[in-house]
Amino acid sequence: MSGRIAGLGDRELVVFTFDDQEVNARQGDTIAMALWAHGQVTVRNSSSEGQPRGVLCNMGICYDCLVVVDGVTVRSCTTLVKPGMTVGRGGKS
Repeated sequence: MSGRIAGLGDRELVVFTFDDQEVNARQGDTIAMALWAHGQVTVRNSSSEGQPRGVLCNMGICYDCLVVVDGVTVRSCTTLVKPGMTVGRGGKS
C-alpha cells in the first residue's frame, strides 16, 4: 500500500468497501486515513450543490468528512475501520 508511514505495515490487514471498491487498510486506521492512503481524497459531496469535499480538520470538529457506514452517517476522521464494513460517500449524489 502506498502512502503509509514506514514501520506501521505490521498491523493486521482490514478490508472494507468504499463506493463498491475494495479498500485495504490496517487495524487502527480511521476511515479517513485509510481512504487517503488509498488515494481517495474526496469522501463526500456537499449537501447543497454536490461539490466534492474531503477531510478538513481531521479531529471530529467539522462535518466535511461525513460518510455513510452500513447505513449510518459518521465522521470518517473519528471512525475506525472494521473488516467488511460498507462505506459510501456522504452528501448529495
